[in-house]
Amino acid sequence: MACGVSLHAQNDDSHHARKYKAPPPSARIDVTVLKADNGKPIQDAHVIFHPIEGDKDKGSMELKTNEDGKISVGVIPIGDTVRLQIIANGFQTYGQDYQVDRAKLAWEVCLKRPSPQYSIYTHHATSMGDSACPDNISRQNPGSDSPADSDRPPSSASGPDPAPGNAPSRPKPN
Repeated sequence: MACGVSLHAQNDDSHHARKYKAPPPSARIDVTVLKADNGKPIQDAHVIFHPIEGDKDKGSMELKTNEDGKISVGVIPIGDTVRLQIIANGFQTYGQDYQVDRAKLAWEVCLKRPSPQYSIYTHHATSMGDSACPDNISRQNPGSDSPADSDRPPSSASGPDPAPGNAPSRPKPN
């Protein structure tokens, strides 16, 4: 009789069984890492996936590219946002957020060599009119060689109006 009770206890899974929950559908993501200057693959680049939920990073997964500069991953759930970071020796680090919205994605990333450090002691081939600086950066007033004048942004209240190419853009009143 004891044997019959133990057999019954082994077959009764209703109290201790765990329900299986299927994982969410995941995307297959193929990433190719290339050199920007010649398009050749970069071997052994570190490709790091950071799945993001809201403002929180949910961990990371790091892979290295093969000799063709490629990696594949198939565990990122569809609908997630992933931050892709690529680090390769001798190249600028790459980072970009992507939305995983399909079952198959292919991303190609071209890495650039680092640019030289900017120095105020070397000559740069930009002119005042072609400057990419925002208007709140100080510029030298036309016709002034004074260092004190070069530290102030041009204003219409003091001195002559700047040349048309050097005038800061201002919104027009309604």
